[in-house]
Amino acid sequence: MEYGYYFYVILGWISGSILFGRLVPMLMKGVDVEEASGDGNPGTFNAFACGGVLCGVLVLICDLAKGALPVMLCSRRLGIDAWPFALVMAAPVFGHAHSVFQKGHGGKAIAVSFGVLIGLLPIWKPLAFLIFWYLLFVAVIPMKSNTRKSIYAFLGFAVTSLCLLRHKVLLAGCLLLSGIVIHKHCLKANAAYRQGGEWRLE
Repeated sequence: MEYGYYFYVILGWISGSILFGRLVPMLMKGVDVEEASGDGNPGTFNAFACGGVLCGVLVLICDLAKGALPVMLCSRRLGIDAWPFALVMAAPVFGHAHSVFQKGHGGKAIAVSFGVLIGLLPIWKPLAFLIFWYLLFVAVIPMKSNTRKSIYAFLGFAVTSLCLLRHKVLLAGCLLLSGIVIHKHCLKANAAYRQGGEWRLE
C-alpha cells in the first residue's frame, strides 16, 4: 500500500501550491498582495494587512486546511508508520513555498506548517513544540525581524523534535518541514539583499 502515500504527496503538493494569500485578497478586494505588501509575500499576515480582517481570516483557514487535510486523510487511511508519510507532511509546505502555479515562487509556509501539524492530531507533541517556540519569540523574547523570528522558531522546533520525538517517520517529516521553511526564509532574505545591497533577516 506504500504507493498510496504518493497520491497524498501529490495532493498535498498541489493543495499547498494554491496561494490563498494572493488569491483571496485579489478576488475580494482586487488587491495583489505581492505588489501591495512590503515584502511581496503571499501569506496570511499580508492578507490581513492588505485585504482586511475577513480576507486574513479566510486565508488563515484555507492555509491551515490545505496543510491539515492531506496529512489527516493519509494518516487515517494508510497510517503514519511508512517512510513516505514524511513526504506527505512536507508536500503542502514545499508546494506553498515553491508553488507549481507560480513558476516556483511562493510564500514563507508558516501557516501551512501549522496546518500540517494540526493534521497529525491527536498526536499533539509536534504542534505543541512549534507553538512553544513561536510564543517564545513573540511574547518572551520578542524580535522585530519576522524572518529571524521564524528561522529561530523552526530551528528550535527541529532541535526539540530531534530530542523528544521517538517516532522516526514523524521526526523525518518535522525535519523536512523545518528545512523547507528555513530555506525559504533565507531565499527571501537573499532576494532582499540583491535589491537593497545588504543581507538582513528582516
